[in-house]
Amino acid sequence: MCEEPAMDSIIDATAGSRQEQLLLRAEIDDFNAAYAAALDEGRLQDWPGFFTDEAFYLITSRENHDAGLPVGLVYCEGAGMLRDRAFAIEKTAMFAPRYLRHIVGTSRLLSGGEDGTVAATANYLVLQTLFDRPESTIHQVGTYIDRFRRVDGVLKLQERRCVYDNLLVPNALVYPV
Repeated sequence: MCEEPAMDSIIDATAGSRQEQLLLRAEIDDFNAAYAAALDEGRLQDWPGFFTDEAFYLITSRENHDAGLPVGLVYCEGAGMLRDRAFAIEKTAMFAPRYLRHIVGTSRLLSGGEDGTVAATANYLVLQTLFDRPESTIHQVGTYIDRFRRVDGVLKLQERRCVYDNLLVPNALVYPV
C-alpha cells in the first residue's frame, strides 16, 4: 500500500528551491502529455522510448495494489518486453478498431531518491470510442504511480504502475494505459 506523505513533507527529499520543484513538476506534466499523445495517436512504436532500458510497467487493480499483490493485467520488465508488447499490438493482435483519449491530471511529486530518481503520481482517465459505436465510454480510471530517472539528461520512466479503480475492466484492454 502506498502511504501518502503530509503536504509539508512532499518532495523534501529532492532538495532544491521551490522554483526547481515547480520546474520538475512541469517537466513531468509535459512528459505525461507527450506519453498520452503518443498512445492517443496510435504511435505504439514510440511507447517503449518513454521508459528506461530496465523499466518496470504494470497495470493492476486498486484491490491488488492495496493488498501488495504483484498480479496485474499487464506486466512488463525491461525494454524488450515493452517493445514486444507494442509489436504484438500493432502487428499480430486482432481487436475491434477504436480511438483512445488519455486525460492525465497534474502530477504530484512525492519524493526524490538519493539515486536521482523522482517518485510522482498523477490521476488518469482513458476514454474509448469504438468505430462502430456513436458514444465514447470510460475505459479505465486510476492513478499512475511512477518513478522517473534521467537518462542522458532526458526524463524517462523507470517504473510505472497503472492502478485502476474500475471494478470491471472491459475485455478489450489492448493498448497501454
